[in-house]
Amino acid sequence: MRVVIAPDKFKGSLSAPDVAKHLATGLLAGFGQGIQATRIPVADGGEGTIDAAIGSGFTRRTTTVTGPLGEPVKADFAVKGTEAVIEMAAASGLALLPDGPRSETAKKATSIGTGELIRAALDLGCRKIILGVGGSANTDAGAGVLQGLGAVFLDEHGNELPGGGAALAEIDSIDFSNFDVRIEATEFVLASDVDNPLLGASGAPAIFGPQKGATPDDVTELDKALEHFVDVLAATTGQHAKYAAKAEGAGAAGGVGYIAIAALKAERRPGIDVVLEFTELEQRLKGADLVITGEGSLDEQSLLGKTPMGVSRAAQRNGVPVIAVCGRSTLSREQLADAGFHTVHALTDLEKDVQKCIAEAGPLLEQLGKHIGVYLAERTGTTDNKEYLNV
Repeated sequence: MRVVIAPDKFKGSLSAPDVAKHLATGLLAGFGQGIQATRIPVADGGEGTIDAAIGSGFTRRTTTVTGPLGEPVKADFAVKGTEAVIEMAAASGLALLPDGPRSETAKKATSIGTGELIRAALDLGCRKIILGVGGSANTDAGAGVLQGLGAVFLDEHGNELPGGGAALAEIDSIDFSNFDVRIEATEFVLASDVDNPLLGASGAPAIFGPQKGATPDDVTELDKALEHFVDVLAATTGQHAKYAAKAEGAGAAGGVGYIAIAALKAERRPGIDVVLEFTELEQRLKGADLVITGEGSLDEQSLLGKTPMGVSRAAQRNGVPVIAVCGRSTLSREQLADAGFHTVHALTDLEKDVQKCIAEAGPLLEQLGKHIGVYLAERTGTTDNKEYLNV
């Protein structure tokens, strides 16, 4: 029997590769040597995207970039030939804030490190760059990305502005004389499910600013500062920069989506679609008997295009049954069936204490894997109607 294991991370517990490893260990223990487990870690374009790329043949690269508050941080990205996968959380993520999100950091956090990661990929000869966004600390409309690529922002006195969204209120001009010209010959893909515009009631400061520590007054300040930045950028590069602020996805990652669309001419695509494409999941499903996917919490958000749904759709297109594993599930049986899952197994089925599930996710996943493996071994060959899936 050939089983494809294609999970996302269990946030706060295990990375996707670790989830797949523990499940495979359990399956082998339960089924025996007659099972082949193909591990394909996946993600939805946010955190974990680099792990998915590495698990699919990309090479991990590490460089030192500017963190969200100006401190040097080591950040990974992935390269395969002339293609690179960049996870902006590695350079500009909330998780890099030493004291967590606060009002001041919401106004000062910058995406410059993401721009520096792009430049590092360009230095390696990459001319297609997948930009996975999510978990960002910044609300700077992606201005930091431009700075990381060589643009200089000046106030009315000709002084260079610091990073961060609030500083953009003082921008008077943009000097592109040292901007990286390789951008023109590079294809960018923005992997994001966020469809918010940059500004206004549903824009980046209003919707995502509070998650990054912004107070109501900060949100107002940031929205005005970003609007001014759009005006200056449009005056410098053309009116398309103003139209881009209203585009779906411009509000992603504190506005990095905006600069990706306005300056990098990126194509925006659902994160899970991009990841499943470069992991070649559909091709690797050929000949599989079963797919196992999952994530930490299987809930209403999962149904909106998260990893398990993307894997389930790919499995259904290829006629391969799919089951899910998770830390916990809040979905009804009807919702799970409609999503294409034959069965769902949660760690909370084995351990009711959620904190223990988080702390002991690895051993619990091995138990689940063993349970599935034993049942598959018992039922394989006794039926031709996939009854063995009712584990």
